[in-house]
Amino acid sequence: MNAEKTMRDWYVPLEISVLNTWLRIAIVVNIFLLTFDVLRDSGIVLSLSGILALTILTLSLPEASKPWKRDASLAMAGIVSLIGTVSILSQPIGFIIWMELWLIIPGLISIYWISSPSVSDWNNNQLSIERVEFGLARNKRFQGSYQRFGKHIILLHFAFIVLLPVIWILDISISPGNALGGPIGDSFSTEHFTKVLGGDQFPVWMKNSLIVSVGTTIAGLGLAIPAAYGFSRFKFSGRNPAMFAFLLVQMFPGIIILVPYFMVMKSLGLLDSHLGLILAYSVTALPLCVWMLKGFFDTVPIELEEAALLDGCSRFEIFVEIILPLSLPAVAVTALFSFLAAWNEFLLALTFNSSNDMYTLPVGLASMISSTSQSWGDFAAASILVSIPVVLLFILFQRFLIEGLSAGGVKG
Repeated sequence: MNAEKTMRDWYVPLEISVLNTWLRIAIVVNIFLLTFDVLRDSGIVLSLSGILALTILTLSLPEASKPWKRDASLAMAGIVSLIGTVSILSQPIGFIIWMELWLIIPGLISIYWISSPSVSDWNNNQLSIERVEFGLARNKRFQGSYQRFGKHIILLHFAFIVLLPVIWILDISISPGNALGGPIGDSFSTEHFTKVLGGDQFPVWMKNSLIVSVGTTIAGLGLAIPAAYGFSRFKFSGRNPAMFAFLLVQMFPGIIILVPYFMVMKSLGLLDSHLGLILAYSVTALPLCVWMLKGFFDTVPIELEEAALLDGCSRFEIFVEIILPLSLPAVAVTALFSFLAAWNEFLLALTFNSSNDMYTLPVGLASMISSTSQSWGDFAAASILVSIPVVLLFILFQRFLIEGLSAGGVKG
């Protein structure tokens, strides 16, 4: 008899344990979404009321032999859903609907699960020992599935938050005119993409960015690969101070080197030239590239090189035939970061280039917005076009990116 009582006391329906976790997550998410209401200066009272109701609902979830808690939690779940519905009816905007679903859906799920016969019988302490055993087995069977489902729902919602600015920019780029507001998807036009692609400036900016970015990648790798290999494999005087100097350089903001860079480029006659930007970007990205590649080279067993030396290979042959093929993931990641650093850089490109024919894409896009005229639609369309090569690169290099970033994390 005592064993049966202990089993009943220990058993909690899966619905209640899952609700206890999901509702706490919903409270955190609604607190995060409250910042959007503060920025809009609207709906703050309803959001605070929803958070308070969710908190009370979480605290009043049913317990065994406490029937009143079931009734209280059902009432609070209804209030939570009602607050979300009222908020949607007062502001029927797409984003607001998504925000308030974090109140409506938890409230409706709570009503459905708390009012289920299994939870009601457990709350009234009317379960037989057979049903308790069945419930324990059911908990063990479905707990993992419920957890995975909840994690995916949460990740999808946060992914939506990240994608929302991109969706907004895309909507502006395909909407006629230059308005920044308005409902999403209310109209469609390709005039901005036609204007940008059919103009004389954007192709020139694209060509300049490609030349500079590809040149920076090649020059950066040409300097970083042998330097990283040397720091990884050879012990020489000043090795540690040099590595520390590379790390120290990264601590200073880039604007500090702007004036010295400009004076050097002016004295060398490299202003308004691709070569000047390539040299500046390569030197700027060199410390990060060396550190990344050195971390990977450290993981390559030195016994492979020793065996190759015994077979008569030279150091250069070992480097080309063994080290580089094994290091392709790290080289690919380093190349990607070098390319993106040059592709997105704005300050040096603006300082070194005074001619519109030498503008790179970041500088060219900035020139589209002035104090007298704002071509928001054209700017949004150009921004989408600029991001396409970056997205394609990440898709193509995704496998190398994962391998390269994780390979240098653990030595051995």
